[in-house]
Amino acid sequence: MKTLKMSSGIAALAAAFICGCGVKDDGTVKFVVGFDADFPPYGYKDGGEYKGFDLDLARAVCEKKGWKFVANPINWDAKDMELNSGAIDCIWNGFTIQGREEAYTFSAPYIDNSQVVLAKADSPIAKLADLAGRTVGVQIDTPVQKALSSGGSRQQLGATFKELLVEPNYNQLVNELNMGAVDAVALDRGVAKKKMADLPGKFKILDEIVMKETYGIGFKKGNTRLRDEVEAALRELAADGTMAALAEKYGIEKDALIL
Repeated sequence: MKTLKMSSGIAALAAAFICGCGVKDDGTVKFVVGFDADFPPYGYKDGGEYKGFDLDLARAVCEKKGWKFVANPINWDAKDMELNSGAIDCIWNGFTIQGREEAYTFSAPYIDNSQVVLAKADSPIAKLADLAGRTVGVQIDTPVQKALSSGGSRQQLGATFKELLVEPNYNQLVNELNMGAVDAVALDRGVAKKKMADLPGKFKILDEIVMKETYGIGFKKGNTRLRDEVEAALRELAADGTMAALAEKYGIEKDALIL
C-alpha cells in the first residue's frame, strides 16, 4: 500500500510538473482558475457559491482530467501578477483574446462575444452616433476600454463622447446606468443579455456593435503544455454537448459557441 501511495504521489507530481499545476498535500493535482467574481453569466458569486458558464466548464475539465478544481476570485487589476506569480494557473472568465495576444498563451477561442452598447429602454439613444455628447461607461483594463480610448481602434467613436467613464466592474456600471449616472455602457454581449434578463424591461441593446471579440482561456506566456491539456478536454466537452448544455443553463446563445 505504501508503494502504491508513493507511486500515485510521484505520478501526481509528474503530471503537475508537465502541466504546470500545483499539488495538494494528498497528491491531488490542483487547477486554480482566476476569475472576476462580478462577471455574470461567466463567473460570479450567488448565495455564497461561485458559479457561471466558465467556472462550470472549468469544473468539467477538471473532472475529465482528475484534477481538483479551485475557483480563485481575483482583483482584475492584479490578474497579471496573480498569473505570473503562480497563484493561479489561468484566467478563465469571459477573457477577451483580441489586444492581449502577446501577453498570454491563449487557448483556441470558444465564444464569439461582440462588444455592444447597453442603454435604458426609454433612452433616445438608438445607434452609436447617438452616443455623441454622452457619458459612456466601460470596465477598466478591457479591450473595449482600450479601443474607445485615444490610440484605440474605435477612438473616433470614443472621441465623440462627453466622457468615457472607467469603473472596476460591470455591475457597478449597470447600477449607474439604471440610476441615470451614465447614459450607456459598452460591454460584452453575454453580460448585457444577462443584465436584461435580470431586470426585464429596464434596458435595451443597440443593434450596432462596437467591435467583434472572442473569448479564450489565458495562460502564463509560454505555458503551452497546460494550455494544450485544458484545450483538449474543452474540445471534448464541446463535442459531447456539455458546452451547449451549459450555454443553455446560463442563457448564452448557442450560436455564440465557436469551438
